[in-house]
Amino acid sequence: MLSGGSGSRLWPLSREYFPKQFVQLTGKVSLFQQTLQRCGLLSKNKSGFDVQPPVVVSNEQYRFLIAQQALEVGQPLTTIILESSTKNTAPALTLAAEYIKQHYDNALMLVLPADHAIELPLEFVSSTLHLCQALKAHRSIGIFGVTPDFAHTGYGYIEMGKKQDNGINQVSSFTEKPKRAVAEAYLAAGNYFWNSGMFIVQSYLWLEALVELNVDIHKACHKAMENSSQDLEFVRVDAEAFESSPSESIDYAVIEKIPSLKNLNISVDMVPLNCEWTDLGAWTSVSDQLKPDENGNVAIGDVIQEQSTNTFVMSQQRLVATLGVNDLVVVETPDAVLVANKSKVQNVKQIVAQLKKSGRSEHQVHRRVYRPWGNYEIVDVGEGYKVKRIEVNPEASLSLQLHHQRAEHWIVVTGAAEVSCDDKTFLLSENQSTYIPIGSKHRLSNPGKLPLELIEVQSGSYLGEDDIERLDDIYGRKGDTVIG
Repeated sequence: MLSGGSGSRLWPLSREYFPKQFVQLTGKVSLFQQTLQRCGLLSKNKSGFDVQPPVVVSNEQYRFLIAQQALEVGQPLTTIILESSTKNTAPALTLAAEYIKQHYDNALMLVLPADHAIELPLEFVSSTLHLCQALKAHRSIGIFGVTPDFAHTGYGYIEMGKKQDNGINQVSSFTEKPKRAVAEAYLAAGNYFWNSGMFIVQSYLWLEALVELNVDIHKACHKAMENSSQDLEFVRVDAEAFESSPSESIDYAVIEKIPSLKNLNISVDMVPLNCEWTDLGAWTSVSDQLKPDENGNVAIGDVIQEQSTNTFVMSQQRLVATLGVNDLVVVETPDAVLVANKSKVQNVKQIVAQLKKSGRSEHQVHRRVYRPWGNYEIVDVGEGYKVKRIEVNPEASLSLQLHHQRAEHWIVVTGAAEVSCDDKTFLLSENQSTYIPIGSKHRLSNPGKLPLELIEVQSGSYLGEDDIERLDDIYGRKGDTVIG
């Protein structure tokens, strides 16, 4: 599973440190968790394949989100490989291939982006097993094609060739994001499919192809995994080696080079995906996944739409009302609101670029920030003070730490807190409070089986999140200030 994207076109719900794959966009669980659940269905198949838990490739800032979300849906993971920098999907897959070849010999790899929405998951399982069966004894890269229902110019197109003896179709060519007239011609031809971005390939075959077609990626990733280290449930790749890898997508690095693959006696074959699929790349894609009313409107949250048509509104915290509008996307979060014409939603990333350029934080984090022990939400900020609502998971603990420029007041709302402050350790129950002076060594823990919720009032001359000195930490954090 590839889970390193930032999803900037789904701002303001998707943020750099809490991107779209971890957000509940179209259901009660996140896209990442939906992908995990499909893996769980695969593991229960009766086809004779031994399906191992997912290997997740991501980056440092998502490591605890991945572990927590997998735990929430009860899906085990084989491991989490942490990239030291973002290098696109081909290096990420190569890290996984090196790990899988080492631990599982030449197993088939099912390569899944973590941010796709798929209806009829049992049909997805059926298509996957069909492709696995066809590929297990062949030198082939298998891909999933999606039947197009309109001339989308944001997807890659697969030209389907002749049918093989194993029941799947050879791929003749790829075309990446064609112009509208070309996409319309492909749609009319009937033998073109959207590229879903999901693949099946044996680990050794991917590495063999990469040696010939993009050797610099292979060398960098091989060395990065060879010199990797284990940290809790994470595999940290060697940063210096990985940094030398080119940044390239799976498609461009290998799969679209069909003539070169043929010279290596490697074919590219396709099976149609017999279920609804979308990569949820923009707000219009999210809207299309949900059922509209008689006026074409879609509403999520506390929303009133009057004399409005074909408008998507999502509200997280406040009442949002529209009047006399058409073809809009409105997304409300506690700290930002997006209003966009549907025809322009692909350009939301330009807003994100402006936020980065101006030095603001709304492109990175929400008011609610997730940590390995739970989460906190900033409730209010003023001159010399900040108020947070903190939730600590059962049997979890914050680091032993101190602050040089702020004091803290803690008030327990629900649950029980174990507090260490300098040389004292004591329990607080509901409605009880304590004071943590500037410079005091302190730790907050939840010894119970239920979440602990408390209000923290900070006061001091500087209230930045980087005023923290970690003295001891069970999560191995060394320098994280925003996430982790």
